Amino acid sequence: MKAIHTKQIINKLDKEIISTNNKIKEYKKLTSPIAPENAIGRITRMDAINNKSVVEAALRNLENKIENLLLVKKNINDKDFGKCIKCKTNIPIKRIMFLPSSRTCVSCAS
Repeated sequence: MKAIHTKQIINKLDKEIISTNNKIKEYKKLTSPIAPENAIGRITRMDAINNKSVVEAALRNLENKIENLLLVKKNINDKDFGKCIKCKTNIPIKRIMFLPSSRTCVSCAS
């Protein structure tokens, strides 16, 4: 992997990490418990509980994403970084820039 590509990937990772952390903070606020004393109707309360479940699932996905991004950033200087873990060919830089946590080429990912 060329040094210029590594720098571009690090910049992309940093932006993704900041963005993901901001979303995690926002989603954590949205998953706060719904107090029963709030003056909302039964249907509205059920809708709020359903929405909370959806946000909790999205929060889990974001937490997994941040773990993957941090792992990629930690391993970016490894000699095998940018190589497919299955077929060992180089992963195109465009794929890495689009999906920094990808560890497989397009062929092996499908």
